Amino acid sequence: MNARERFLETLLFGSPDRIPLAPGGGRESTRKNWHQQGLPEDVTNIPEYAYRQAGGTLEWPESGPGFPVNERMIPQFEEKVLEEKENSRVVQDWKGNVCEIGKEYTVDYLRQAKDFVTRRWIKCPVENREDWDQMKERYNPETPERLPENRSELAATLRDRTWPAGLKFSGPFWQLREWLGFEQLCMAFHDDPDLVRDMINFWQDYVIRLMERAFEYHTPDFVHISEDMAYKKFSMISPDMAREFLLPLWRRWGEVIKDKGIPIYAVDSDGYVGELIPLWIEAGINACDPMEVAAGNDLNEYRQRFGQKMAYRGGVDKRAMAKGGKVIEEEISRLTPVIKDGGYIPGCDHGVPSDVSWPDFVYYVKLLAQVTGWL
Repeated sequence: MNARERFLETLLFGSPDRIPLAPGGGRESTRKNWHQQGLPEDVTNIPEYAYRQAGGTLEWPESGPGFPVNERMIPQFEEKVLEEKENSRVVQDWKGNVCEIGKEYTVDYLRQAKDFVTRRWIKCPVENREDWDQMKERYNPETPERLPENRSELAATLRDRTWPAGLKFSGPFWQLREWLGFEQLCMAFHDDPDLVRDMINFWQDYVIRLMERAFEYHTPDFVHISEDMAYKKFSMISPDMAREFLLPLWRRWGEVIKDKGIPIYAVDSDGYVGELIPLWIEAGINACDPMEVAAGNDLNEYRQRFGQKMAYRGGVDKRAMAKGGKVIEEEISRLTPVIKDGGYIPGCDHGVPSDVSWPDFVYYVKLLAQVTGWL
């Protein structure tokens, strides 16, 4: 099987020759440590190199481009430093947020997830309806540069691809939080539900139009939405509120995706998602990630509760990876029943943190390769 066939067979509860080996990767601080612990500086494909270090000899799957769709605001806000302090700086990011970050980071760290950056939010771009009216002007779905400049040539390349390719969009909770800020959004659900509904309806139609434009050139294997909306043990808004405000949009997007024959409709949310999975299933979503263990997600329990209605990616406890040895062995053993049952691509339950050493990462990849059929 090629990588695309293997990906689809796994997440759709089929019969793959082996399960995709997707251990996850480290961000900047993690890679810095790994380079000091034995990872060569010139290695670009870290998962493959770790697999080779673990004794793997099988051919590494081919990868290739996707069909990127630019959902971001056009024009963006100016990125700039507003104030320099002794140990921090106050900056404006490309989204119009004003926040305080450590001196070791630049504004660019807020544009790209290069590392784990703690920040203090000071001001978000939408504080009233006038701000919202102005913000909407930055989201014209017909703007030409929202699709790749070489869209026709890229579509031809993707037609006979051997790797999985998908479209990715921000979900409604994620996007409204970007505009309003987290606390303001949570209060707005109660204090100004009409504004929230207007924003949700706008985002629903905007993303549908982007999908329609992309589908004229390319049919992806999956559509994935980012929707971080859960704490440890609970979702950030109640399931009833999510049903009232968000489920109609999730379902409408699901109808568009299903009508195009796209087999996987996936969602990402950190935190405990056990309260949200039933709603996602109702909306037509059939895969989710990263399944953080520290937040209370238990894939064995979820498989019993939801059966083959939901597939998963991630789910390996990063804390066990950091401890290594017998602890990570027990973690992989814990997940083996779900791995063998199908509908699951195991990997780190978020970005690999810097307390995971390079030797422990290689050992974890070895264990993962053994249980997924790569060793």
